Amino acid sequence: MNTREEVLIIEDDHNIADLVEIHLKDLNYDLDRATDGIDGLQKALNRDYPLIILDVMLPKMNGLEVCKAIRAEKKHTPILMLTAKSEELDKVLGLELGADDYMTKPFSIRELVARVKAIFRRVEVEKSKNNGSDTSEESLVFGPLAIDLTKRRVSMNGKAIELTAKEFDLLTLFAKNPGRTYSRQKLLDLVWGYQFSGYDHTVNSHINRLRNKIEVDPSNPQYIRTLWGVGYRFMDVEELHS
Repeated sequence: MNTREEVLIIEDDHNIADLVEIHLKDLNYDLDRATDGIDGLQKALNRDYPLIILDVMLPKMNGLEVCKAIRAEKKHTPILMLTAKSEELDKVLGLELGADDYMTKPFSIRELVARVKAIFRRVEVEKSKNNGSDTSEESLVFGPLAIDLTKRRVSMNGKAIELTAKEFDLLTLFAKNPGRTYSRQKLLDLVWGYQFSGYDHTVNSHINRLRNKIEVDPSNPQYIRTLWGVGYRFMDVEELHS
């Protein structure tokens, strides 16, 4: 009986899927496949995969729509997106819709394996944090804003706020370090990873969406503040009560 976990690949190019399968076996994973977006989305929602490898250009439903639908269902499965070399806009949209990483075709299989390993390492680190014996920081509270770190939930005045995975990670980084200023590049490094250098506009769009969700007046933010020419910082406790 096979007890190994399966990674889901949603890819209509059988040659790419075959190549990925060969190398995932070396990581002790098997491969579950879907060749169109609709079938892939159904599989992604019906099972908990350790990783989804998702092509952008798919029949029936493109990869960006699949990614958005997965995240809309609060599925936090890591997603590695595959894009054509010329599809710069797709990379940006994929990141903003909640993809964890992306690679451009044609890609080195060695790099793919390295990216997959990096994603699995991040997942294990997050699991160890959530399963640790230290419960002193299960939640963060800033006035009416509450962040449940264990359940990855955010609320304002007791009302749930729906955030994407990356929006939650970004907010958590800020909230764990109140008063600290982060440049856009530093936020990219810490939340998205070093390979996203140059995508400052991705940070900007996530900050704007976060403000629209947690600020009473997004044009005059209380929580996430801009230091012009420097970056962003989260309010500290003294500012909350001032």
